[in-house]
Amino acid sequence: MTYICSVGLGIPKFNLAQNKIKGLVENIFTYSKREVDRLLPVFDHAQIKQRQFVVEEEWFTKTHRFEEKNDLYSKFAISYSLEAIDNCLKNRDYLTKDIAYEEIDMIIFVSSTGISTPSIDAHLLNERPFREDIFRMPLWGLGCAGGAIGLSRAHDWIRANPSKTVLIICCELCSLTFQKDDMRKSNLVGTALFGDGISAVLLAGENSSILSYQKTRMPKIIKTSSITKKNSISIMGWKITDQGFEVIFSKSIPAQVQTVWKDHIKRFLEDNQLTAQEVYSYIAHPGGKKVLEAMEESLAIPSDKLLYSHEVLANHGNMSSPTVIYVLNEWMQTSIQNNEKSIISALGPGFSSELLLVEWNG
Repeated sequence: MTYICSVGLGIPKFNLAQNKIKGLVENIFTYSKREVDRLLPVFDHAQIKQRQFVVEEEWFTKTHRFEEKNDLYSKFAISYSLEAIDNCLKNRDYLTKDIAYEEIDMIIFVSSTGISTPSIDAHLLNERPFREDIFRMPLWGLGCAGGAIGLSRAHDWIRANPSKTVLIICCELCSLTFQKDDMRKSNLVGTALFGDGISAVLLAGENSSILSYQKTRMPKIIKTSSITKKNSISIMGWKITDQGFEVIFSKSIPAQVQTVWKDHIKRFLEDNQLTAQEVYSYIAHPGGKKVLEAMEESLAIPSDKLLYSHEVLANHGNMSSPTVIYVLNEWMQTSIQNNEKSIISALGPGFSSELLLVEWNG
């Protein structure tokens, strides 16, 4: 079994209310009055109150070269990832004592919003006293599904190494992909949804000594499932241009929940001899308000089973891969009875769906 032991967050310093971002976008994009009336309500309907960014408000009003943006990505990815790692390994909400960096056997770094070779995890190893023989698994290009896929890959490795530990870092700096001159609706929708977020999560096998440091009830991963729909790569992703990352964001994404995700999760429930109603909670990546509503409708479940997906979306926006870890962190801080089961879920480019069944244990 794989146990999820602790979570840490790196919260970017610039917090902007959704109304503030809406006004900023209205001033930046040269839309006609008719286009403003047609397009800007997406900010009001997004179910988002505020978001956090690694750059200040003024940064968005200027044009930046790809090199400049990517340099900022490397700088902030390192600093905020270290903050999340330190918080995770010293988090007294979950642990009775600090976890030493030397106790980590594998580090998985998940990101899709910047480019670095060597990958950012190599930089992190130089900033903290991790062992030189640590295993590394950088995962790039998984987008919003990256957090859940990172958990699944860590689980696969720990099943083969039940005394080992894995530290997963999800770092997405969506603000640095902002395209000031992209007037397409998909870019506007992305601007209304995405924020910056960084998370770290610690996992351990059933024979790991760090399980003795646990302070609270923790979820253990029981089973995982992945699917990638063929001929669907145009639904979401990046187009790489001279200016950087240009968002691909199809309006059909909520419809994919009603087809791809619905079929996937129903098979997953059947395979695990569960009904949708028997699942205590859905730790779902909140791609957006319409995505969450489509999930609730697909399974005929009340919105309180996705309570923290709604709350994280409202307070942080869609941060891509770290978002599901933010949601997981909220559920881990609640009082959940032993043996209750939850499903971790995320959708991403590919078009892909990742599911994990977890059980809560003292």
